[in-house]
Amino acid sequence: MSAYRRHHKDGTFEINIEYVSCPRLDDRVLILCDPMLATGASMVKVAKELYRYGTPAQTHLVSAIASADGIQYVRRHLPQAHIWVGAVDEELTAKSYIVPGLGDAGDLAYGRKLQE
Repeated sequence: MSAYRRHHKDGTFEINIEYVSCPRLDDRVLILCDPMLATGASMVKVAKELYRYGTPAQTHLVSAIASADGIQYVRRHLPQAHIWVGAVDEELTAKSYIVPGLGDAGDLAYGRKLQE
């Protein structure tokens, strides 16, 4: 699956999913990994997209760093999911980056963006 956030000049963003390839998920264990869980919106959107392929026996969400707001958002929208994080930061910036966090490190993990 390929998902990314597209930021708008007004500070809002939309989550785009471009590619999905998945076997049936009924009665399987689904593990979703993301380096950072900031708002939680991307993780929820991806999980719901994958649930179209069946109902997993368990869902585990794994992230190195998460915001407290992001964890609450995921718990509200995916109450059945188990959440595993290495560290929790308390704040998000106006651009929805984790504070003190790593800025857009998740976006830049593979190099500088070619597009804005």
